[in-house]
Amino acid sequence: MKNTPRTLPKNPRHQGRQLRPVEPATLLIHGRFLSNKWDYSDHLIPPASASTAYRLESVERGAEGFLEFANPEFDRREGAPIYIYDRLDEPTRGMLEDNLAAVEKGETAIAFATGMAAVSAALGVLVKTGEHVVAHRTIYGCSYSLLANWYPRYNIGVTFTDLTRPENLRKAIKAGTRVVYFESPVNPNLELIDIAVMREVVEAENRKRKADQQISIVVDNTFNTPFCQRPLTIGAHLVIHSLTKGLSGFGTDMGGVVIGPRRLESDLLMYRKDFGGPLAPKAAWSFLVYGLPSLVVRLRHQQVSAMRLASFLEAHPKVARVVYPGLTSHPQHDLARRQMTDFEGNFAPGTLIYFELHGRPPQAKAAGAKMMNWIAKNSPSITLAVSLGQVRSLIEHPASMTHAAVPAAEQAKLGIAQGGIRLSVGLEAADDIQRDLAAALDQV
Repeated sequence: MKNTPRTLPKNPRHQGRQLRPVEPATLLIHGRFLSNKWDYSDHLIPPASASTAYRLESVERGAEGFLEFANPEFDRREGAPIYIYDRLDEPTRGMLEDNLAAVEKGETAIAFATGMAAVSAALGVLVKTGEHVVAHRTIYGCSYSLLANWYPRYNIGVTFTDLTRPENLRKAIKAGTRVVYFESPVNPNLELIDIAVMREVVEAENRKRKADQQISIVVDNTFNTPFCQRPLTIGAHLVIHSLTKGLSGFGTDMGGVVIGPRRLESDLLMYRKDFGGPLAPKAAWSFLVYGLPSLVVRLRHQQVSAMRLASFLEAHPKVARVVYPGLTSHPQHDLARRQMTDFEGNFAPGTLIYFELHGRPPQAKAAGAKMMNWIAKNSPSITLAVSLGQVRSLIEHPASMTHAAVPAAEQAKLGIAQGGIRLSVGLEAADDIQRDLAAALDQV
């Protein structure tokens, strides 16, 4: 089908209007200003769509819409789509996708109902039965379960290895390898993977391969958000976010997104349609209107608090170990300073802290549980909950909560300590958070 983009009716106020490029912080608030998804010139806030199906002017228009959907010859970034049914495409989600692609420096973004739906889709369009995935040894518990429990059923091989050592990737790559998958920083222990070095290893291998055998690097960037790191500019082929976390910020909606090259757009759209995982328009509106516009100011404040709290914990006599990329004690601090930067090039170490209390694993676990139980009952500034990236500070025990899908016998090998504690720093006054941490530590 020939690409013949339609445009929305010309608004006389737009004619001759030249919009200069803007900084990412401004783009997150205003978006692309003039969206081909919807003419909302009179709206200060983009309108929310709430229609599962769309009126068609004729049978021919309906047929054209189905021909265009997921058609690589139709550029949905430039042409005005024919909306047919929410599960295929719709305007509010489309505006969010445009903004996410722009801020991550990707060609296209496809939004999904959850972060795990986005993980499943990104891997699902790149790997098939008989092929192979190399993954970092430590990843989010549900991502681990997908690879370790479900992929063997589909005869998809998975090798978990320590990707902080590039030689391990070289050893793990097989003829059938199609994906290298990891998070950086890693959930929950905040290890870092050198994305540029991973790209060098993969590029060296891809030069030996045919076009249909290429390896793609897929990075889950949820912990950082685009404010702290943009993996596509460093060497990743695809980036994943759980929109539920930092890109939302308020903990009211679930969502996920895959951002990457336009050549994968059609497959991602078809995967979303056929597996039934589109992001709901009302959730997309929430991310578009509240999450993205507040991202920069939230992260700037939260990082200042996180640095202060990490330093406090590191100096506390009952804390054995603190891992935070902003601390010089982080074993990969130099890599963090190179890789984790904000839109202006400043060091952006993020809002997550991982720490362990003193004692052998059983004692450290018991002490951590006592500390967190005190917080759950008494802290006005920290909440015991398993999410992250919210305006509220959240604390949890990864070994028994977010990473419970990882067998207990394997957790230590994968860098998940029995006594490990994950703290997501929110917008509360740092003084309050520190006082509550100190009081909780007094209980152990």
